[in-house]
Amino acid sequence: MIKIKICGITNLEDAMAAAEDGADALGFIFYKKSPRYVEPSKAAEIVRQLPPFITPVAVFVNEREEKIRDIQFTTGIKVLQFHGDERPEFCDRFATRVIKAFQVKDKESIKHMAHYHVGAFLLDSYKDGERGGTGTIFDWHLAVVAKTFGRVILAGGLTPENVAEAVKLVQPYGVDVAGGVEREKGLKDHAKLKKFITEVRRASRP
Repeated sequence: MIKIKICGITNLEDAMAAAEDGADALGFIFYKKSPRYVEPSKAAEIVRQLPPFITPVAVFVNEREEKIRDIQFTTGIKVLQFHGDERPEFCDRFATRVIKAFQVKDKESIKHMAHYHVGAFLLDSYKDGERGGTGTIFDWHLAVVAKTFGRVILAGGLTPENVAEAVKLVQPYGVDVAGGVEREKGLKDHAKLKKFITEVRRASRP
């Protein structure tokens, strides 16, 4: 079963809607330049109320190790997603499960994945000066190639309208969406959320 991560959670209402609709994981962004940034104390309140089988994920961009560990302690989030220029040795410092994001522009973008030993790779669209949330897709055939390096979580411009096609082509470990299910940045559209999850489940059935 393909895993579904809803990223950019900023409030309890959206978190519970995603969980009830069948999401497997929720992403909390601790990068202050993101319009989906959430204060660690608020994320901690949300995480405490999640159903037991929903996995919260902490998203960082080029953050200091000390700050990451402080936020982990505050929120209780065990899974980390690094969305910046973090080196393999930095990722290796954390005993918890790590997802390393790569912004995909061409084949050169994915060859460095070979140097990382992480739980999964998140593939997002490349856009100069932006760290995810671009709302654009990349060549999904590159994601198929990237699967040779490990588990792939497909992201970048996914919507309820195109995710089924993406799932059928790539057959990824998981999919990740933020902007594609929003009514405005940081706030989810619950109808889109439900449709997105329904489309993923439909497309992943044998």
